Amino acid sequence: MSLYQDLILDHYRNPRNQGVLKNATHYAEVSNLSCGDKLCIDIIVKNDIIEDVKFSGSGCAISQASASLLTEHIKNQSVEKALMLEPKDILELLGVTLSPNRLKCGLLSLETVKKALTQSK
Repeated sequence: MSLYQDLILDHYRNPRNQGVLKNATHYAEVSNLSCGDKLCIDIIVKNDIIEDVKFSGSGCAISQASASLLTEHIKNQSVEKALMLEPKDILELLGVTLSPNRLKCGLLSLETVKKALTQSK
């Protein structure tokens, strides 16, 4: 097994930032209808900085690991920088090449974060 597969399994089995933020300033929920993955993101933004972020939901190892990695990546970052993230950035965090079917799973977290940051709770 590769180092990257180990990383994905670690984040899937021991997700970082999993949970709900009751005092979130931003929230979004997105579902991947093709496979049933569902992701909710709660974010607290203060002075244009992502002060805290949590995710919840259910899905495959790729979608859950991606959410764990992305929430770690954007915490303490500016909203502007988080909104500039692109699919290639998420694939770099994951460190694996995803098949077209798995790409949507891997990018679900990015879609959800961007949706949350562009709408207040």
